Amino acid sequence: MSTIKPVNDTYRIAYMPPATEFNYYIAIGAGIEAVAEEKGVEVFMLAPQSGADINGQMGMIQDVLTQEVDAIIFGTHDEFAAAPLLKKAVDKGVAVLMINSDIPNFPTPIHGVVGYSQRNGTHAMADWLIEEHGGEALTIGVIEGQPGYHSTERVGGFLDGIKGQENFNVVTSVDGKWNVEGGNTAGMDILQAHPDINAIFAANDYMIIGASFAAKALGKRELILMGNDGDTSGLEEIVAGNVTATVNTTPFLMGKAAMHATLDAIAGTYPGGWIETPTSIDTSDEALNALKQPEKLFPQPSKEY
Repeated sequence: MSTIKPVNDTYRIAYMPPATEFNYYIAIGAGIEAVAEEKGVEVFMLAPQSGADINGQMGMIQDVLTQEVDAIIFGTHDEFAAAPLLKKAVDKGVAVLMINSDIPNFPTPIHGVVGYSQRNGTHAMADWLIEEHGGEALTIGVIEGQPGYHSTERVGGFLDGIKGQENFNVVTSVDGKWNVEGGNTAGMDILQAHPDINAIFAANDYMIIGASFAAKALGKRELILMGNDGDTSGLEEIVAGNVTATVNTTPFLMGKAAMHATLDAIAGTYPGGWIETPTSIDTSDEALNALKQPEKLFPQPSKEY
């Protein structure tokens, strides 16, 4: 791996999440910005609107490679498409860190990874489901994200966790495209095709919120609806009683950890590897407690709790 650039008076860092449509990545960005402001560092964000626009993100990475930047903090839905471009960045002496992941071996050497254990997080959700509803017969639907590492790990962790639970029956798994609209469509399809379903797990909060809209439209009031992320909107939907639980992955704190690691990488003091950020299973009480600490959330809750 090439030597990092020497220390400058002011660092310039590109934050490049996979899309601006997800408040989750905006929350990570808010954590990055909080540290940047404290340290006097310039950060700019560049991302396509849609998480499905892989070509758009790759074009933006190419553009950033023509600029003077000291570091790139990135998240992507296609690590194999991004790898050759990020190799060029590393070869130029740019510090490269990935956020919201736990990929142990990125396709090309980068300086670090900051995020939570995707598979362990959703395995914990399965453990919660067994603890709370293990004595019940559950017919379960799954809403995946777009194909890729994040969806594979999150769905895989949940399915691994309920394996061997003979009274749990997973009957379908549908792509919800990571967003509320996709989750609504997937939820409607699942519930109409399998009216006996009484639990749905989705790989992020947006999709389970969408599924909750479908459930409400179909008059399904007693469903167990499980998400993943800890988005402000997801936490509010839990407190409102529309969603049951989420894996809270504290994106604002993840952003702060990523920025600290990036500054260390630029300075040549970060040893590399994975920084694991915390998770918890949040139902109504935990979600309410999180909403009472708005300084750790982005966007801010819709009201004071």
